[in-house]
Amino acid sequence: MSNNYWDEDEDDTTIIGDESENDLQKKLRKKIRADEKRIKDLEDQLNGFTKVEKERSVKEVLEKQGVNPKAARLILKDLDEVNEETVQNWLEENGDIFGYSPAEGTPEVDGNRAELRKQNSVTQGATTPDRGEDMEMKIDGAQSAEELSRILYSQS
Repeated sequence: MSNNYWDEDEDDTTIIGDESENDLQKKLRKKIRADEKRIKDLEDQLNGFTKVEKERSVKEVLEKQGVNPKAARLILKDLDEVNEETVQNWLEENGDIFGYSPAEGTPEVDGNRAELRKQNSVTQGATTPDRGEDMEMKIDGAQSAEELSRILYSQS
């Protein structure tokens, strides 16, 4: 069966003046049955793709969490709508069935790299308490004015 509507042969639906009303009804019913069959086939195909996509999504989330992907069968039976959040919630509620425990205390890392770079550039050149104490010790330990000026000018 062609996926292109314009490729289908529609010669059997043309109306000729001699045809009886009964023949036209038969042709129309035949066309309706063919269209209904095509709709059913397309719906079945869509349902198959949807099922495969849900399974793939659940397995990806499970692999991220370090859970055996076979648990997807249980999750798919319970969830109508599948996305990362719903799967994560299901794992938190029912994960003890197969030994899953959510990782607690792991900090959430912001994915904004620009902000992290700004923070890094600010803290990189900053004087930490260790550096300040080290500088103070060097100044206190200087024995001459030349040594003191060398320490002060090298740390600016």
